[in-house]
Amino acid sequence: MEAHAQRSLLTVRDPGIDVLTDLALSASASAMWRVELDERTVTWAPEFPRMLGLPATAEQDIRRGLLQLVEPMTVAARNCPVWQDFDLEQRHQTPEGDAKWIRFLARSYGNGKTEGLLGIASDVTERHGSEQALNDLADRYRLLVDLSPDAICVHEAGKLVYVNPAALRFSGAPAAEHLLGRPITDFVDAGSVPEMLSRISSLTEPGATSDPTEVTLRRWDGGSLLVESVSVRTTWQGRPAFQVIMRDITAQKAAESALRYQAALVSHVSDAIIGTAADGTVTSWNPAAEAVYGHAEADAMGRPVGDLVGAPLDPAHILAQGGVVDAVHRSAAGATLAIRVSAAAMDGGYVLLCADETPRRRAERRYSTVVAALDEGVVVVGADGRVESANPAAQRILGLPASRMVGCAPTLLPLYDESGTCVPPSEYPSAKTRRTGRPHGPIVVRVQRPDGRSAWLSISCRPLDPEATPPSTVVTSFTDITERRAIGERLEHDATHDPLTGLANRTLVLRRLDAALGDPRRSGMICVLFIDLDKFKVINDSLGHGIGDKVLRIVGQRLRYCVRTSDLVGRLGGDEFAVVAFGTRGVEEIQALMAHLRDTLTQPITLDGRRLHVDSSTGIVTAGPGDERSAEDLIRDADVAMYQAKTRGRGRYEFFDVELRQRIQRELRLEQDLREALRDGQLWVAYQPVVDLRSGRTVAVEGLMRWQHPTQGAVPPGEFIPLAEESDLINHVGDYMLRTTTAEIAARRRRNGIDTRLTVNLSARQLDDATLVDTVRETLRTTGLDPGALCLEITESALVREPDAAAEVLTQLRALGVRLAIDDFGTGYSSLAQLWRLPLDTLKIDRSFVAGLGADDHKDAEAIVTSIVRMAHALGLTVIAEGVEHERQVTILRELGCDQAQGYYFGKPVSREELFDPVVHPGR
Repeated sequence: MEAHAQRSLLTVRDPGIDVLTDLALSASASAMWRVELDERTVTWAPEFPRMLGLPATAEQDIRRGLLQLVEPMTVAARNCPVWQDFDLEQRHQTPEGDAKWIRFLARSYGNGKTEGLLGIASDVTERHGSEQALNDLADRYRLLVDLSPDAICVHEAGKLVYVNPAALRFSGAPAAEHLLGRPITDFVDAGSVPEMLSRISSLTEPGATSDPTEVTLRRWDGGSLLVESVSVRTTWQGRPAFQVIMRDITAQKAAESALRYQAALVSHVSDAIIGTAADGTVTSWNPAAEAVYGHAEADAMGRPVGDLVGAPLDPAHILAQGGVVDAVHRSAAGATLAIRVSAAAMDGGYVLLCADETPRRRAERRYSTVVAALDEGVVVVGADGRVESANPAAQRILGLPASRMVGCAPTLLPLYDESGTCVPPSEYPSAKTRRTGRPHGPIVVRVQRPDGRSAWLSISCRPLDPEATPPSTVVTSFTDITERRAIGERLEHDATHDPLTGLANRTLVLRRLDAALGDPRRSGMICVLFIDLDKFKVINDSLGHGIGDKVLRIVGQRLRYCVRTSDLVGRLGGDEFAVVAFGTRGVEEIQALMAHLRDTLTQPITLDGRRLHVDSSTGIVTAGPGDERSAEDLIRDADVAMYQAKTRGRGRYEFFDVELRQRIQRELRLEQDLREALRDGQLWVAYQPVVDLRSGRTVAVEGLMRWQHPTQGAVPPGEFIPLAEESDLINHVGDYMLRTTTAEIAARRRRNGIDTRLTVNLSARQLDDATLVDTVRETLRTTGLDPGALCLEITESALVREPDAAAEVLTQLRALGVRLAIDDFGTGYSSLAQLWRLPLDTLKIDRSFVAGLGADDHKDAEAIVTSIVRMAHALGLTVIAEGVEHERQVTILRELGCDQAQGYYFGKPVSREELFDPVVHPGR
């Protein structure tokens, strides 16, 4: 292996001038070198030893140093293709201990495979030194920024790109990631944003700085922080940005506020504050001094203080006596003043605090008179625990003269708490206040007087001198609340009991029930019975409310006698009662209780010569240990079960279950949603054709309301129509139905040239609406529909409920020219006489009779339909059969003389587009 220096590296297996030229272009102050990979021959230019700090004659050291420095390149070159470029920077320590950085640029060469490396070495120590200095400077700046107590942030294009720890602390955010990328305006009070944006826009040149400005920051937790902010125009990753330095000035503002407060305090305190020089001449005179002594500040400045206060006043003498003296001064008007003077040395002079105690001294003289005249008892107990004085009211309330109390302990008369337990002497309010120095009370106790009478007292106790060290003198004051307590007990009873029956009212039932549910020691089940009298309104309406009230009182007495003394009976309102049985053991016990209650309640009641019978519907709910329902929840669930009992026939009881509540809750939600549906356009009308059985032609369509709920989907009419009928919604739904269908059919008749009639249902609630006739009249007028083309259907059950009122409304509707039909005939038990009296045009046979036509096990159906058709024709009515579903029914109905029919056989209810604008498919 050969190692030597040479002037030119091109003499041995020269790879070409181009190689050295390319390498030389990327280096300066460099030395050439070459390594033969196989023979490990190393050559170098004369400049290379100087880079290593070695003499040119130390060829072995130079060779070894060069091979070590370029070893990473020689290893890599063996596995790389020919003419591969390499770039390597290595640190080298000279024999003198100096550190140098050398950059090696090389290119592999060879014939088909890499045979060696030809390169240039450059001393880049100076560049590394500059970079290190820059890095050190950047590290020092970064450290200063990170440790700065001032918040520093950078925002670019209005969004945060950097925050230091102080800025993170100012914001209160959990981490910097929660701030970066967010608009800077998110953290500035809205009122400060316009001014901030204007200030930033004025910084147009790099390094431009704004004036310090007070800004209110919005913290992450919703709070705020007042800071002084300075903005600097800078760059961030080569783009224009703004650095903001913020200093928390909350403490500074607080200090300024404290100084202002102290200045205001001096100006507004009621005590005279006077500043004097060492010789006693006045240097300051506050407004209170003007008020106390009657001398204006301008007149007082520079004068001897003794002349102004009307008496000798030597601050040094006051300090020698302890700093506080009582003195008699005179005002400018000559009035005598009782003054307590406090002196303190300050700044070569003195500050005098002159407290005018003239009113206090006068008040002290009056105190004895006022205390003696009080209706409230006042007893002073000394630090030794003995009574020092008692005013006349205390003597009267306690039934003891002052001579028997003074010098005795307050325990002379025993006290009892509200539970009747005797209060230990150590727990007397006077004893606790003497012991702790803290006020106690008011507490309510009962005192046993010497004459044997008891009195209820409201007692408070406080130290006579709050600054004294316990045990100290205390003042005990008390009021006789015996009469007020009796009135309160009566009011409490009235507030928690039903005035009619004397039973617990709803408030007390809920209170007792909540207490029982929250008792961790309870065992067994709590059973709540919600009892509602059946048809009690009939008694009130027929016999009067006086009889009704007597019935309620008797029912309440019977319920109370049926239960245990530990159970609770209450009246919730109206004819609703509640029985709460505590500690029940099972369903059998509850059923036995219900049987006993019903046997008792259903016994006849004789009032004013009348025998009355009452019955009830009852809902039952139980709560075992661990049940998380509240008292309100149990009453609600029992009410739901009671409602279920009423709907199933009255005079019975039902146990509550979750499914029942879910159904009731669904009904409640649907009722609420139905109100929204009217406004939001969720209701739509489907039309079902009515066909003439003789000609097969569609002569009418029946409008049927449909509801597409946004979350529940299609709600069946059988579910939402009853909900609407039970509330006031049916009138709104009916009006919407009438106006929508008449407008649509009127438009279709004009546009398509058809004579199709419209049938619309009216509910029983709509018949009771006084505006129904006017609504129909106005609808026909506005839509232009021929009255004869409109047929209003009324269910048979609605006619039976109020036949006379219904007949009057139908007559008025008939006078408008509209047609009238009775729907679901055969289910409402209407008589022939009722039909004869009503102005009807059409009779619709209920689908339950039509369904039996043509069936072997429904032979009677054909006879019933035959009778209905003959009767209707005898009255001149058109007969329509509902629910026709197959050809056999159509044939029978035609044979029986039925006029018209509707049902799935002729067409299901569809939208107006499907009915009037059907899509015609090719080939059909």
